[in-house]
Amino acid sequence: MATNDASMKRTPYFDLSNLRGDMFGGLTAGVVALPLALAFGEASGAGPIAGLWGAIFVGFFAALFGGTGSQVSGPTGPMVVVFAGVFASLSGSPALIFAAVVLAGLIQILFGVFRLGQYIRLVPYPVISGFMSGIGCIIIALQLSRLFGHEPGESGTIPALAAIPEAVMNPNWIALGIGVLTLGIVFTWPKNWGRWVPGPLAALIIGTLIGVAFKGAPILGDIPTGFPSFIMPAFTQASFLIVLEAAFILAVLGAIDSLLTSLVADNMTRTRHNSDKELIGQGIGNAVAGFFGAIPGAGATMRTVVNIRTGGSTRLSGMIHALLLFAVVISLAPLAAQIPHAVLAGILVKVGYDILDISYLKRAHKGPRWDLALMALVLGLTVFVDLITAVAVGVVLAALAFVKKMADDQLAHFRAGDPSLATEEERALLEKGKNKVILFDFGGPLSFGAAADLGHHVRERVKEHASAIVLDFSRVPFLDVSAARAVETIACDARQANKTVYVTGINDKVREVLAGLNADHCLPADTAYATRIEALRAAVAEVTSHEGGEGAPDGAPTAAPA
Repeated sequence: MATNDASMKRTPYFDLSNLRGDMFGGLTAGVVALPLALAFGEASGAGPIAGLWGAIFVGFFAALFGGTGSQVSGPTGPMVVVFAGVFASLSGSPALIFAAVVLAGLIQILFGVFRLGQYIRLVPYPVISGFMSGIGCIIIALQLSRLFGHEPGESGTIPALAAIPEAVMNPNWIALGIGVLTLGIVFTWPKNWGRWVPGPLAALIIGTLIGVAFKGAPILGDIPTGFPSFIMPAFTQASFLIVLEAAFILAVLGAIDSLLTSLVADNMTRTRHNSDKELIGQGIGNAVAGFFGAIPGAGATMRTVVNIRTGGSTRLSGMIHALLLFAVVISLAPLAAQIPHAVLAGILVKVGYDILDISYLKRAHKGPRWDLALMALVLGLTVFVDLITAVAVGVVLAALAFVKKMADDQLAHFRAGDPSLATEEERALLEKGKNKVILFDFGGPLSFGAAADLGHHVRERVKEHASAIVLDFSRVPFLDVSAARAVETIACDARQANKTVYVTGINDKVREVLAGLNADHCLPADTAYATRIEALRAAVAEVTSHEGGEGAPDGAPTAAPA
């Protein structure tokens, strides 16, 4: 009966215990999200209204079905950068563009269903720092011309950079003045004022009022009102691969962006999110957004932090944030037509600056140089090639560097040896056997990087006058194929050199792998022992019996843990 009572006391799906805090947090996050959603929508190419609807759909459904209670989702800098590239590459065709968004959402749902959230979070920090900083650089580069009242002629980072000199030489002075004022507000707005009026919202209002008073700066123009039209995603055989690639990039980036924000929320609330459930929620939000022509989104760090600091702690806060934006779209969208482009450009420059990993760059010279080089490489690839290439190259290089470091450390210990690991009796046996008996203690799991050179280093240590080799597997919990082949090489080399191999400490898993790969065919069954001391006794007994009971000539005993 107690068990049934306990099962009835589960946490409700909608926790109303913090309703006041969730309402205040959600409303505040919605106010912060308004200018950012407009700016992201304009920067994406789909229009400011698409940014607002992206914040509404992704924000509502990711909160409703996600796994991070206090997270606020919507368009983010990284997602907008990628989506803008998708928008340009698919020639502005709504059916193709939003097919990629819907498919990205479905891929994220599959990530969650197959529990891939834990693996997405394994991307190394220098790679994350590099591509996030690269995205920050792209956002800034794309907005610099707009600060001067000009639009880049073509999409992409390189054309945007190329357009800057012309914009600087021929500025629209009203737009430049509004842009500089916006930058001044968003960068210097006092934090205590931000609790009541966020800096971006203040810049949006002040900049728009100045734009109305002093005509001449480019403005957004007419913005459609009402509920968005349903868009049926479609693609042709020729465009399928392009759409699939775009969807995969959006899905992976959105997953990484959201789970990083979830970690920030965990640290602030002392809770633990559900990665896989969060991916499902984000996927549902993006899929719905795609069906209605809204830009995709992810967990938004700044809006999440604002939500938590102003009292939000459950999924209700994220949903309230979306409902506030919905009310704004329905009633106030026509007023947004007067917003100057320079205002949104100034807001986005601040967003790009905040994405740059300034804290790491200030201290990077004090850390490992390889990590700094990796971060710089990923940053460069993100800006000048594309995001998926940058992340793929970064992860592969980071993994190879880690394996190389582990292999070097394992082989260094293997070559150096450590007789102190042996007990007093074992040292006495090694002394008695002299260098006729050599002990190899594999100190733990062998990486495939170390396994590749293991046989070579054993041959270097085993001299011609050695008669017996003791291989201690006591601290080897498992073997992969590379390590199994290395053991096979050691054993077969010893057999060809007429040396006896003694084995100890092999557990059932290791034995099964060796047998399954037929890597144990050179390991004699009659020289396998349960403990190392038994194997050493047998090896020394064999050596001394061959020498007529006498020890070998003087020489230092050898023990080499791996």
